[in-house]
Amino acid sequence: MITGNITPKSFPDSLPQKPAKKLAVRLGVIGILLLASFALFTAIRSNQFAKLTSARVLTSDECLLLQSELQTRYASQYQILKSLPYNLGSRNLDVRAESAILIDTANGCILYQKNADEVIPPASMTKLFSMYLVEEEVRKGRFSYDQIIPLPPESWACNMPPHSSLMFLGEGQKVTLEELLLGLSICSGNDAAYALAYATCGNMENFVDGMNQIAYDLNLPHTFFEESSGYSEKNTTTAYEMASFCRVYLKNHPQSLKKFHSVRDFKYPKEKNLAPGDKLQPQDFSQGLPRHITMSIYQQNTNPLLGKLEGCDGLKTGYIDESGYNLSLTAERNGTRFLSVTMKGPGSNTAEGQAGRVHDGSELMEWAFSNFFNYDLPQECLQIFTKIYGYKEKSLNLISAWNDAVTIPFIAGQSLDECRGLVTAQINLTNQKEYPSKIAAGQVLGNIAIKVGETELCQIPLVSDRSVQKSNIFVRAADCLIRK
Repeated sequence: MITGNITPKSFPDSLPQKPAKKLAVRLGVIGILLLASFALFTAIRSNQFAKLTSARVLTSDECLLLQSELQTRYASQYQILKSLPYNLGSRNLDVRAESAILIDTANGCILYQKNADEVIPPASMTKLFSMYLVEEEVRKGRFSYDQIIPLPPESWACNMPPHSSLMFLGEGQKVTLEELLLGLSICSGNDAAYALAYATCGNMENFVDGMNQIAYDLNLPHTFFEESSGYSEKNTTTAYEMASFCRVYLKNHPQSLKKFHSVRDFKYPKEKNLAPGDKLQPQDFSQGLPRHITMSIYQQNTNPLLGKLEGCDGLKTGYIDESGYNLSLTAERNGTRFLSVTMKGPGSNTAEGQAGRVHDGSELMEWAFSNFFNYDLPQECLQIFTKIYGYKEKSLNLISAWNDAVTIPFIAGQSLDECRGLVTAQINLTNQKEYPSKIAAGQVLGNIAIKVGETELCQIPLVSDRSVQKSNIFVRAADCLIRK
């Protein structure tokens, strides 16, 4: 018989609680560690955001993608010529030429047009394409302005068609590329056009192919050339397409205005240009032009508005019977440049034709300068550094979808300075809570509102300069706390 106190054995109902407590402890520790890690991560990320002052520089591929996106999304804004971004009232201008157009060269906005799509021979305005082609060769380093250019017989003045405009090139003369370009721009020399064609491309056919390639590349479907001087009535263009080309020409070769198109007179040949053995002396041209030109001939620029119209510094006249009196004209005042093209201008002789050019050119330019001026977007609008939260990158740049100057209309009764003082660029940004989960390059995330006083003229989209996706939930949670 067993005696003594017996403690009944307790079958531990609580035994399963021990692993549970351990699990709870472990989970608690893990939770604390996770919270600590999250807090540390958030603190580090917050510090990184605080120090962030610029976005990552785009790669070359990203730059190409962005440019492609902008040109696709805003194709109309990237055309050479375009409509104004606001409506204008009637334009009652006394333009006597049959076809005309007036543009703001800073942005290509059309201020006025009249039958601008009529196909007309450009006449000697053709020489602008010749000059552009040669200027491109100089830019590429294939030619230099001081380079001596050989003169084949095809370029001699005596072999030019009757009544041609001439620089008076002759056999054996020594002439530089720069002198030929001056003879082309000032005297409208057909002989200079031939000399440049043969010098740069070996023959007229190849040179004209190059001119037509320029027109093709610029999407000018009605512009076509048979030869480089403009003498042929088979050369064709429109006022619209010539203005498009001229805008590109001025943008790519602005130095040509001062160097060539604004020069008011030209004397050629000089003693240094004569063929070996020749001396400067008078000549009789009544029986035709000789092969050797030994008389200096002074000519004024064919542009009648140089020195008469304030700010005028180019570009080129043109005339054949089939074209009437043509003129590509540009002028600049107070940082604003306009360009006009008038074609089929009236006149039964040179004096009447020049008078018509002066009238129409002055009418268009004075109206433009009296009614519009350019406003350049402030630098702070062109690229806006922006921190972004919850994405795989911490920042991006918002850029203006285009950054051409804006054509601002004058306010009645206000001076230029007073009007400039009324123009503002208001930046409006999209709330980041409304950003999409994936931001694409070119994505609109705001705008720049251009105002004159309280009147809004237009809006320019502000777009992302890169593509970026949302990050994981851990990053998004941390950034949510940081942004608050």
